[in-house]
Amino acid sequence: MNSSYVNMGVGALLATLFVLKSVSLASGFIFHSEAPEKPGFTIVATEEPAAGGDKGAAAKPDTPIAQLLQKADAKVGETIFKKCQACHSGEKGGPNKVGPDLWGIVDRPVAEHEGFAYSSGMKDFSKGGTEKWTYDHLYHFLAAPKKFVAGTAMGFAGLPKEEDRANVIAYLRTLADTQVPLPDPNAPAATN
Repeated sequence: MNSSYVNMGVGALLATLFVLKSVSLASGFIFHSEAPEKPGFTIVATEEPAAGGDKGAAAKPDTPIAQLLQKADAKVGETIFKKCQACHSGEKGGPNKVGPDLWGIVDRPVAEHEGFAYSSGMKDFSKGGTEKWTYDHLYHFLAAPKKFVAGTAMGFAGLPKEEDRANVIAYLRTLADTQVPLPDPNAPAATN
């Protein structure tokens, strides 16, 4: 093998590496950005407590929806519901969007709104249309949709504050020709 070919190959390799490093350094200077002094927002991930873990660290149980509805404010719920309007309408005869129209949702059979294609998870939860959207079901569903109804297509993370959920449910109750009576606040809490 001729030494001039080896020298040309090594020279070409070194020239290529020089060009790549030069371009990398130049682009670093051109497109350099400083880290912000204060981050825009912080994402905090909470961990579920391990089963059989510290009993003192157990989460506070939810207040029963029947008690919360006694103080709930439908006007506040209407404001919170604006988040929902990207995917749901709330007017009588309103269109289905990404999610079904919510007019008359309280005490309506689950996964039975006409003209909407429900996920298999929601259909399974409905037990063939025998399950209804009770105040309790709405309360737990709004807390964590994917946790309450496994396999639901609803991408909303949920409303962690129980007062917010109660206010939204109080507003949803007004979206009907006849409002479903409020549950008895002295009745024992429903179990899931």
